[in-house]
Amino acid sequence: MKKIGLKITALAICLLFALSIPLGVVNAKAETSYTYNYDYWGEFTDSPDSYTPALCVTSSEILDENGEVGLDKVMRNPSGLTVYKDMIYVCDSGNNRILEMKLVEGPKLQLVKVIEEFNGIEKNTFNNPTDVQISEEGCMYIADQGNGRILKLDKDLNYICEFLKPNDTSLDKELEFRPSKLAIDTADRVYCVANGINKGLVKYEADTTFSGFIGATPATYNFWDWFWKHFASEEQRKKMLNFVPTEYDNLYMDREGFIYVVTGKPTEEDIKSEAAQVVRKLNLLGNDILVRNGNYPIYGDLYMGSGGNISGPSRFCDITCLDNDIYICLDKTRGRLFGYDDQGRCVFIFGGTGNMDGYFKNVVALDHLGNNLIVLDGSDCAITVFMPTEHGNLIFQAIDQFDQGMYDDAEVTWRKVLENDGNCDLAYIGIGRSLLRQKRYSEAMEYFELKHDAKNYSKAFKQYRKEWVENNIVLIVIIILLLILIPFGIGKLKSIKHEIDTADIFQL
Repeated sequence: MKKIGLKITALAICLLFALSIPLGVVNAKAETSYTYNYDYWGEFTDSPDSYTPALCVTSSEILDENGEVGLDKVMRNPSGLTVYKDMIYVCDSGNNRILEMKLVEGPKLQLVKVIEEFNGIEKNTFNNPTDVQISEEGCMYIADQGNGRILKLDKDLNYICEFLKPNDTSLDKELEFRPSKLAIDTADRVYCVANGINKGLVKYEADTTFSGFIGATPATYNFWDWFWKHFASEEQRKKMLNFVPTEYDNLYMDREGFIYVVTGKPTEEDIKSEAAQVVRKLNLLGNDILVRNGNYPIYGDLYMGSGGNISGPSRFCDITCLDNDIYICLDKTRGRLFGYDDQGRCVFIFGGTGNMDGYFKNVVALDHLGNNLIVLDGSDCAITVFMPTEHGNLIFQAIDQFDQGMYDDAEVTWRKVLENDGNCDLAYIGIGRSLLRQKRYSEAMEYFELKHDAKNYSKAFKQYRKEWVENNIVLIVIIILLLILIPFGIGKLKSIKHEIDTADIFQL
């Protein structure tokens, strides 16, 4: 009986203990995060979500012009996505049309217009349109790949002109012109990625004149292949691979006119050895000016092993850049988004392959609306809108405050980020940079040292040393004088003593 009583008592205690657990604790265990980053040592670290999927719709769920669900026909093989002001344009390549949509309250996507033809010339329909860009005047540029041209239309869809295959003797005469991705600058110059052209971006003037290629990637090669090629016969050379630049996969022009380009074609060996640069930032001369001050190269996932039948390096298929200079790369291999700041430090990594919201089957395009990210899935014909979380907004706020010279506020905001994520290297470095600008050099050095930021630590130490010297210059001068005068005085005293001693001897 005593044993039964003890069992009942123990069971009652367990039930009371279980009921006393706060619901918040249970819910906290149920919460999951699919955002991560890498620390200084390249180790995988979980972090709070910077973005969350706020909307994920297939073409059958897009509202039509009347606010009813469903398009007249579902999308097929969509391949291009562009945001202009508050409008979203999707190249519905398989249906040879362009969909103009907008984000409405809910949030939901509502169709504004379906563009299947234009006015002004006889050949007024599209054939596999792969990209669309809108100029500041509202003109529409379309990569009409199947027709081998880039179209320019006005706001009312009237034909203005077209850009055709470059008239360049270095190109194969049999090469078919297949433009795939576009960018337009403020002077209406067109920059194009074209299939089969590895000389860089194709550049056209506003009057359709071809003006050359810019920003070709550096050619990569194996040393031994290069060595043996010099001793090979003509027939053997023909069988060997040529050392040629890599084609770009996509491009994006930021608000300052710089062009971000990505390529997903280099091999794993080239990426690991940094012989290939999968992300570049081109100025008007085509020179790469991308800053790479991060702890590791900018090529996506550090680990390329197999998992879930997926292996190999990240393959960036698109890129976009926010107004705060954070640029986001879209990985076709694993369906992930990699965000980097203007120094090349990784800010966040999220996404993946799967059927849940925020995951993808075959990502093809990326753009942003404000700080919201919009991703197009080519297999599901779906559009996902990611919105920043509170944690993500804090990061953006801290970056904006620092850029605006509000260093005190930036420090406070970075500390809030650190409260959410104690492993956030970016927050430690952000606090250090804010302290550095506040001339609190000793404190800044501590934060830079914690995250092994040698470059910024050197800057802080240089200023700290200069400040210390200025504050202690009188003491330094006194010490230097003492170091000079004391030995001199001691020597003088010894000399006098010696003279006195020798004088006494002579007197005797």
